[in-house]
Amino acid sequence: MTDTSPPPAPQLEARRAGRFLFYAGVALLVLWVLVPIWFLFVNALSAPSEVTGFPKRIWPSFDLASVQFFLQFQGVTQALWNSVKVAVLTMILSIAMGAPAGYALSRFDFPGKEFFRVLVIMTRAFPLPLLALPLAVMFIRTGLDDTVLGLALVHAMLALPFAVLITFSLFSGIPVELEEAAWTLGCNRLQAFIKVVLPLALPGIMASAVFAFVISWNEVFAAAVLTIENRTLTAFLLQSLNVSPLPLKFAGGAALVMPALIFIFAVRKYLFAMWGIANR
Repeated sequence: MTDTSPPPAPQLEARRAGRFLFYAGVALLVLWVLVPIWFLFVNALSAPSEVTGFPKRIWPSFDLASVQFFLQFQGVTQALWNSVKVAVLTMILSIAMGAPAGYALSRFDFPGKEFFRVLVIMTRAFPLPLLALPLAVMFIRTGLDDTVLGLALVHAMLALPFAVLITFSLFSGIPVELEEAAWTLGCNRLQAFIKVVLPLALPGIMASAVFAFVISWNEVFAAAVLTIENRTLTAFLLQSLNVSPLPLKFAGGAALVMPALIFIFAVRKYLFAMWGIANR
């Protein structure tokens, strides 16, 4: 017969304490992330006098004076458009290079496979400031300096390790037997990939694209070093609003955070689905 008696009191107390610590840790982590974002938008949507005054507001007054002044600031619109172009191009380049590499790592055995995986990760081991001067010299010689394409190439290299590792885990979680079944039904390898593997891996590929977008959108060092006339919004804010009034800094910060939040929220279902595919 199985013992159906309740666990001893010390075990119950330990479980309750562990559950309490877990939920308390989750709550603190959520507050750590959301409270700064909340106060950023509260100050961005409040009157300039309320931003610099005390006590601080908990709810915004929805005064758009700071936002309107920020949007009318010379160069902001062009910098915003440059950020969008660079981020979209970074997404395309990182997926175009990362997805085939992830598929090859998951499906083929070849000499140097493990070294290649380590080499992909090692691309993030070198700090970007160390590579700034060689990159600037190379870009000047090749005509890529101060261009959207040149900056997108740098951002794509920053996002490429994430794209390779994410797609590798996704393709590894899709049984190869599905492709083999498609081969027996008359598909070649490319047709089997497009008709069978790609629809299953699409959520993860979209999630990888989200990471590439966010990395490009938030990157500031390469954008500040490699561009002058075609600066992205982060580099423009670093240059123009460093000594600006506090309300304009909050408005600029909100302008940087809002597109990334909207983009992630729009593709959240792909992010959630990615973990289910990768953990199969």
